[in-house]
Amino acid sequence: MKTAVRSHIGRVRQLNEDRAWVGTTPGGLTAAAVADGMGGHNAGDVASTLAIDSLSKSLSAWEGVVSAIEAEEKLKAIVLAANAAVFEAASTKPQYHNMGTTVVVALLDEREGLIGHIGDSRAYRVRGGAIEQLTDDHTLVNELARSGQLSREEAANHPRRNVLTRALGTDADVSVDLQRIDMLPGDRLLICSDGLSALVDKALILDTMNTEGVTLDQRADRLIALALTAGGDDNVTVALIEYEAETVTRDGGTP
Repeated sequence: MKTAVRSHIGRVRQLNEDRAWVGTTPGGLTAAAVADGMGGHNAGDVASTLAIDSLSKSLSAWEGVVSAIEAEEKLKAIVLAANAAVFEAASTKPQYHNMGTTVVVALLDEREGLIGHIGDSRAYRVRGGAIEQLTDDHTLVNELARSGQLSREEAANHPRRNVLTRALGTDADVSVDLQRIDMLPGDRLLICSDGLSALVDKALILDTMNTEGVTLDQRADRLIALALTAGGDDNVTVALIEYEAETVTRDGGTP
């Protein structure tokens, strides 16, 4: 597995409230997380920092588990611990009242993985020349679109498209969306804040993810550049994980 992570303040904001982390567990699993903070008086960056600090500490101590169900419960507990850290700070310090953050976290081996998320930061998987959005935005307009009250085009341009229906740290209890995914050689996973997904067309993201002859770091740089070219009116953060394709020998086997 290869990884890359990039974050940029953008062209408009005075503070970067996004945070990201990639790392490896003691058992050799690849982990990544992105958080996009919210809150007045610079509280958004506090929320995202607390969340990523909690997640990275927990994931860096992840030990092997015996079943997929156990792994799901453990990842859920890790995200809820991050929720508790942010909520406690928001509850005890008036300047951080009602702060919160989105979060997407991925935990992968070379066959499968887990994705956990809260909010509207996203995870995409690129496979076989196609891109698939793995997460479902926890936003008001997405709920309206899913119920048929808005078209997808109307939702994309709605003035309240950034209103979250669920965030990490704003409440003592929160529901975490979890899903299992499979991984195949050549797959690439993109985790990003809405500074990318809300500004850059999915076809352009796919084109960048599929471009041959570039490194994973260069792909990350290009994704950031696309968001800035599109206006850069928000912080933008990307974390990439690539499952390298197996090298085939002349006799058709693998080394």
